[in-house]
Amino acid sequence: MDRNIVYPGSIPLDSDILSTNRNAMVGLAALSAATLGTGTVVDGLACTPTVPASLAVVVGAGSITQLSSVDATSYGSLAADLTDQIVKTGINLQATSFPLAAPNSSGQSINYLIEAAFAESDADPVVLPYVNAANPTQPYSGPANSGTAQNTMRVQRVQLQVKPGAAASSGTQATPAVDAGWVGLYVVTVNYGQIAVTAASIALLPQAPFLSYKLPALRPGFANQQVFTGSGTFVVPNGVSVVKVSAIGGGGAGGYHSTMPSGGGGAGAQVTGIISGLTPGQAIPVTVGAGGAAPGAYGNGGSGGASNFGGFISAGGGTGGNGGTAANFANAGGAGGQGFGGQVNMAGAVGTDSIVVACRGGDGGGPGNGRGAS
Repeated sequence: MDRNIVYPGSIPLDSDILSTNRNAMVGLAALSAATLGTGTVVDGLACTPTVPASLAVVVGAGSITQLSSVDATSYGSLAADLTDQIVKTGINLQATSFPLAAPNSSGQSINYLIEAAFAESDADPVVLPYVNAANPTQPYSGPANSGTAQNTMRVQRVQLQVKPGAAASSGTQATPAVDAGWVGLYVVTVNYGQIAVTAASIALLPQAPFLSYKLPALRPGFANQQVFTGSGTFVVPNGVSVVKVSAIGGGGAGGYHSTMPSGGGGAGAQVTGIISGLTPGQAIPVTVGAGGAAPGAYGNGGSGGASNFGGFISAGGGTGGNGGTAANFANAGGAGGQGFGGQVNMAGAVGTDSIVVACRGGDGGGPGNGRGAS
């Protein structure tokens, strides 16, 4: 971080203090960029109902960190710097209250969008004491003894605003789009006849850039795990853009032969991959492949289903083992499933063939190899 040098006996300049302030801001910006990145990050700013309850919400204290130019306008005697970009942080120490209104027509609802942006402005005007350069013993009030007030602070704040959507039949009302240069934080839904906002009325926007973790909560690698034992949907959490996925396909069932032992079912594939470029709130369908169905009559075992993570990863199911009524010397085991899309794509193990002379069915594919029936 740059530091100013001053010397004993030299005349102090206003730029000495201004440059120190700017250098400190740039240094903190570099630290923020190294830890938070250069994307917009929001911390705090919790949205809650008022106490006592009313048709209003309160956005609490918090901060927003956003990429911006060093100084869009001159900073005292220092020239503006629109070329260099740094990460700046706006801080609100006080809560902000927003009154809302219910729709006028029965059966209607309205969505209010609460959005935020970084804001910087000069404030706190004061008539400053000056010295008459021609006669230092004569005090001046304001520049050239004009009595003019001058701003004494360049403040960085979180700018907040509420944007109402159009009232519509409940369930069909739309949330208004986020304005350019702003980030959406919350949606507050107000129904006809409602006289107070409750916590259930307030929803966090999935793409809101809230800081998901603080340093004490972080640990190396992937921090959280979600397991699907049945098909569903994975919704990318706030603050997440990269996930590690492991998928296993369903195993094939063993065959069923009328007179001889049958082949074992093939194992499902196992796929592991790291997927990047995801966005918070993105919904990804998850399919968990079922095991193959046992044949109800003489014939081949059913094949296992594929397990898929959207269109990113697929772990194919294993093929069922052979059965039936043909006079075979042995029944073949089913093939293992194939994997696609991951960094590690392991094909499922093949089910073993039956052993006629020992009257032994084929083992299922995969680790453990479920023993075949005699």
